[in-house]
Amino acid sequence: MSRYYLAVDLGTGNSRVALVSSDGTIMDMRSFTNTYYRDERYEDAQYFLPGEWEEAILRGCRELCGAHPEIHVSAVSAAGARQSIVLLDRSGKAFYGLPNIDNRGRAYMGEVPDQEEIYRISGKWVTEDFAAAKLLGFRKLYPEQYGKIDKITSLSEWIAQIFTGRIVIEPSQACETQLYDIGTREWSEKVCGCYGLDMAILPELCPAGMKAGPVLPKYRRLLGMMEDAVFVIGGADTQIALRQTDIGVGDIAIVSGTTSPVVTLMKEQFYDPLQRVWTDANLGGQTYQIEMNPGVTGLNYQRICSMLAGNLDYDALEEAYSKKTAFRCTASFSSLLFYERRGLRRGGFFMRSPLDAAVDRTDFLWSVLGDIACSIYEQYTNLRALTGNRSDCVLGCGGGFQSRSLCQMLSDLTGSELHLRAGFDQATVQGLTQVCNECLGEANILTQQRKIVYRPREGQLIHRYYPEWFEHRNRVN
Repeated sequence: MSRYYLAVDLGTGNSRVALVSSDGTIMDMRSFTNTYYRDERYEDAQYFLPGEWEEAILRGCRELCGAHPEIHVSAVSAAGARQSIVLLDRSGKAFYGLPNIDNRGRAYMGEVPDQEEIYRISGKWVTEDFAAAKLLGFRKLYPEQYGKIDKITSLSEWIAQIFTGRIVIEPSQACETQLYDIGTREWSEKVCGCYGLDMAILPELCPAGMKAGPVLPKYRRLLGMMEDAVFVIGGADTQIALRQTDIGVGDIAIVSGTTSPVVTLMKEQFYDPLQRVWTDANLGGQTYQIEMNPGVTGLNYQRICSMLAGNLDYDALEEAYSKKTAFRCTASFSSLLFYERRGLRRGGFFMRSPLDAAVDRTDFLWSVLGDIACSIYEQYTNLRALTGNRSDCVLGCGGGFQSRSLCQMLSDLTGSELHLRAGFDQATVQGLTQVCNECLGEANILTQQRKIVYRPREGQLIHRYYPEWFEHRNRVN
């Protein structure tokens, strides 16, 4: 007999709550758009109000359980966007949220000492992306508010605090603060000192798959849950999604979403003196996730489809792509040259002048898809060369792989099979399901999922596209 779980997935633009069975069947889902506010005291600062998000999350949970009164939930778990934190006061109230898109620390990065040592300890270069920088910026302009902080935690473990009252953080999220020593697997006094942050605000570490505690009685009653319902620790959304691929040490995998992390797992800590990669803690902190990332990718395709696709549905677009024998333009919209540690500030479409009368909207759409494939492939080749990992195939997950054309492009470029597991487009929910199953002694759903395989071909259109794309992208940057 199946168990049932509530899986909370807090993303950057949107968040959702899914009701899922232990065999991986998604019974129902509710989504909401995340609301952010700008703080004009900084050049580029955004925040969110945790109370607003909490209300939306709990409303989604109530709607799901109310729509399925015959189902009684055994566990709740959560994944959250990396580099986002919630600030809690001494009463345990979450009073302020600093999301991954908040850059309030940017102006103060030059003040941070020992930056090479910080990279060695944390696996991350010193940048405004991480919670350490956000907290530094917050302390600079809001010292009284900073003084209210009793603890911080990640988005995913904030949900644990809501449901159990316990404040913890998973190592995959702890490393995204830049205050975590990936070698000792503990908080770093050295890095906290460099940022001028109080270690007392850092919560207890708790690995994925552990029970944070029983669900509070008020939520068990509100949601009609099992009497012994528990909260199971999840973690960072990328690592949770990759759990769906069943990635192991030495494998290389791609998460295709708003951005497209390209990662490999290693048993031992990896250090690159040229700082061309991020080294992340994997779930539980027992292995290391080495990452390169072309930055914004899938979001570009969503936007161009909204602008140009019009009445063409998804299948019609894929059919049009499959018939292309030539490309009439290239595109460059990815945002990071990761292995050079620099952003790509210029982009656009590149084509011959005058404007070719034969160019149609599918040429622009296909070129953006090609940009995503080429950007990912560039990170893939550099990650392989740097780490020496040579897996037989590439693993994939994430909503971007719903495009058959993108899947085939990547297989053709890498010269390797691309393997997806059924459920890849809801990888975070599937990953949370597996984490709950492992905690509660249920069957491993990953071994039961069929594989979808794309095989590489030679002499394809994407092979001709890549050198022109590379030349145009570099010329404008």
